[in-house]
Parts: sequence; C-alpha cells; structure tokens
Amino acid sequence: MDATVTPLLSVRDLSVAFRHGAHETLAVDRVSFDLTKGETLALVGESGSGKSATALSIMKLLPYPSARHPCGEVRFKGRDLIKLSEREMRRVRGDSISIVFQEPMTSLNPLHTIEKQISEILLLHRGLTGAAARKRVIELLTQVGIHEPKERLGSYPHQLSGGQRQRVMIAMALANEPDLLIADEPTTALDVTVQAQILKLLKEIQARMGMAILFITHDLGIVRKIADRVCIMQQGQIVEHGTVANVFRAPEHPYTCALLSAEPKGKAPPLNPNGPVIVRTDDLKVWFPVKRGLLRRTVGHIKAVDGVSIEVRKGETLGIVGESGSGKTTLGLALLRLISSEGPVAFLGKSLQGLKFKEMRPHRRDMQIVFQDPYGSLSPRMSVCNVIEEGLWVHQPNLSAAERGRKVIRALTDVGLNPDTRFRYPHEFSGGQRQRIAVARAIVLEPTFIVLDEPTSALDMLIQAQIVDLLRDLQKRRELTFIFISHDLKVVSALACRLLVMRHGKVVEEGPASEVFANPQDPYTRALFAAAFNLEIAPEGVVAQ
Repeated sequence: MDATVTPLLSVRDLSVAFRHGAHETLAVDRVSFDLTKGETLALVGESGSGKSATALSIMKLLPYPSARHPCGEVRFKGRDLIKLSEREMRRVRGDSISIVFQEPMTSLNPLHTIEKQISEILLLHRGLTGAAARKRVIELLTQVGIHEPKERLGSYPHQLSGGQRQRVMIAMALANEPDLLIADEPTTALDVTVQAQILKLLKEIQARMGMAILFITHDLGIVRKIADRVCIMQQGQIVEHGTVANVFRAPEHPYTCALLSAEPKGKAPPLNPNGPVIVRTDDLKVWFPVKRGLLRRTVGHIKAVDGVSIEVRKGETLGIVGESGSGKTTLGLALLRLISSEGPVAFLGKSLQGLKFKEMRPHRRDMQIVFQDPYGSLSPRMSVCNVIEEGLWVHQPNLSAAERGRKVIRALTDVGLNPDTRFRYPHEFSGGQRQRIAVARAIVLEPTFIVLDEPTSALDMLIQAQIVDLLRDLQKRRELTFIFISHDLKVVSALACRLLVMRHGKVVEEGPASEVFANPQDPYTRALFAAAFNLEIAPEGVVAQ
C-alpha cells in the first residue's frame, strides 16, 4: 500500500479476549493492518484463527462484556470506533460500514418477509418507502442473482435455500452503498457459478463506488480472484502479509505454505452394484404453493423437486450438485421425511410415505443429517456436550452417564475437536468448529444413513481435507451411506461414488462420478465444472474445447 495514501480503515495492535468464568482466552493478538478506499484486503486462516473476531471488533458486534479489547484501536475515517458509544455506532453500521455474516439464517428475521427486511434498511438510512422501496428491493435481488425476484418478495427466510439466503444478506449489505463492506465468508453457501457472479458484482460495485472490502475467507481461489492484498492469520496473529501476487508466488511462513498446498485428496471407494439398497425414491416431488390475494389463493407452485428418482446402496456416497435453489437440500430433507413430498420413499426396504411423527421416530436413529448452517441448528442454551448427547437420551435412554460421556468424547475426538471443550457453548466456537460439532452430533448415534448438507462449506482448506478423510474413514469402518450435497466440486470428487446434477428441481445428469467428471454431457454440467475448475467457458455456456 502507498504510504502517502490515508487509509479508510486503520487497525493498530488490536487484541480481543474472551472470558470463560474466571479464565480468559486471547482470540486476537495485536493485529495491525490498513485498508484504503477502493482496495480489497483478504483475511485468511483456519477456523478459530481470529478472522471473524477481528471483523466483529470493527463493527463492535462482539458479545460484550464477555469479550474485551486489552489493547488496540480501530480507526475509520480518523475516528476510533472502539471508543464510540452504541448510539454513535448505530449511525455507522449499515450506512458507512456494512457486513455480510457467515450464517445468514441467524441474521435474517424468521418472522419477516425478504421485502420487509431489505425495505427496513432503505427506510432507516435512505427514507425510501412504498413503490420506490419495492423497486430498489427488486433491483438489489436481481443484482445478486435471485431467480424471479418479484415472486420472492413475500418469501420468508426458511423458504429460501442457504445460497439464496446468503444472496439476500449481500443485497441488504449493499443496499446503502457503504464505504466499507466486511464480507465474512460471503460466498460460503453459494455454488460456483453464482459465486463467480457475486464476486464480479462486488468488483463492479467497488469500481463504481470506490468501496473498500475486507474479505474474510478460507477459499484461496477466491482470494486470487478478488483481493489486492492478503493477511494470513494463525492463532490470533498475522503471520504473513503482502500483495496477493507476492504471497501466493513466494510464501515465506510454513503455515502459508501448508494452506496453499491443502486440498481434499483421494477417491471414493468403488461402488458395490449388488449391495443392499438403503434409500430409494421414484418420481419424488416437492412443490411449494404460491399464494396471492386477500384470500391467499394458490396461483402457482415453486417446483423445488420435480420428479426425481434415486437409489442409494449401502456404503455408497451419492454426490448431489447444482446451483443454489436447484432443489438439492429440499431433496435431502424429503428423503429424511423432514418435509412433505409426493412419491414413494423407502428406507431399508420399508416405505416411509405417510408415516406420522411418532411412527418415524424408530427410524431416526439410523438416518441423520448435518445441516448447512451449524449455528442455526445448535441450541445456544445447550453446552456442546448436551447438544451431542441429546440424541442418546432419546434413542438410547438406558445408557449410563459414563457411557454417554465416553460416546461424546469419542465423537468429538473423531471430528478433530478437543473433548475438554465439551462444556462450552456454541457461540464460543468459530463457524468451522461449530460445523464439526454438528458432524459429531450426527455420528454419535452410529447411524446407517447420513445426509451431509454442505458439511465443509464453513471450513478452511486444511480442515476440509481432514473432514473429507474423516468421512471416508468413518464410512469404511462403519459401512455408512452418505448423500453429500455440496457446491464444492473438488470435495465432491474426493468423496462421491456417483454424481447427480440438479437444476430447477430436475436431474439433468447422473452417473458414476468419475465418468461425469471426466466427460460431462449436459451443457449446464459443463458450465458448472468450468466455473469450479477455472476452465474456459464458451459464450453458449459450455466448456470451450
């Protein structure tokens, strides 16, 4: 950075400490960096390295008073934000500085429509109401790639896919064209094609407005595409910094070298075509009604899943890929009978269609799910130990306290977490650590079938590789059957035996994963792979030969 340019944001010797009873943990240790107008700075590091704590400090959104700043200052346009009152900070947030959080479901109000939540920001900071506000909301939703934005104005957060919710969060953050955008894993929940669109959108808005971006991510591919400079964080400290070109070309710190070389490796075990069928469905449909008017009459349907037939055998991993809103997660929820659907669903040879809640309970132990949003699925009022052992209380009530404790410890150890942390609460863990807790909760019951909905989306590259190895090892030892839903095709290629590609609720291509990756037939599949692996895409949307 040019030393003669006055930085928009200047962080100096910032430290963040969290209190745990009588103990205190230093999460950020004397971090310093500058960010100028129109520049993009990336903070990169493993889960728990202090990236998000640093970002939340800028916005003064840490859980005070359990968190404090032993030292340091955060100067924005010359003012130290740490010293501002809450009233003064409210004028800064959402107007001069906006943030896109890692977990959109916890940031969006479940009781308000998408239109109301975005309009509220426009009213508060710009005074827009009525038709003008609605026009701006539709414009923002269109910019961030929401399909049929007018139809989505009345939708609630739970009616959107994870990727769609994240795009709504980005629209809200950009609504008032802030001077500084803090993007905390903003593309975590997005498929590769939409990810490319969002990154392009951010760069275009940045060029037009001169907006500065503090970009927090674990995806080094994104850093290459969007950032000017990068800071590598480890254990609360910045261990290396510089221009993206210099750091990626000639990394100096061993941790930076490890990050750049980390990538999920290996292949899925060969599929046994004669293995018993665990899950089967035929012409499965999940249609959500679109209601309008005073009497809320049904005028159409959103066809989230539209005539999908699958068969998953014991020990197999079926990878399901597609853009956000393609129906991947909805299909997984329908297979587990967590949402209503039409069409037969059989599990271990028994029909699940039409079973009531109590009738489904005996099957729940053998079928589990790891949700995309770990914070939304973990009770903030329960310790990690309580979260993981809850299923044991329901399905194995005769276990002693010691036996439950041993199972919890084993599950935490299997997912790479220190068992000594089991008495802490979810908010005390990073996003990636919370995702590992969610995996531990799923495997503690030793199920037969697990739906993994973006289980590595919140994890840094090093932990992604570990989780892939863990899942492959668990599958081999316990003969587990997985449905692996993801937009990260590199992770899918390391785990999936077969691949199913979805678009707009329909299956556009399926087959052995190795064959589909080697020779995709459908133009959409080719475009998806091209975006994921940085291949050249021809104008018609297929891979250029």
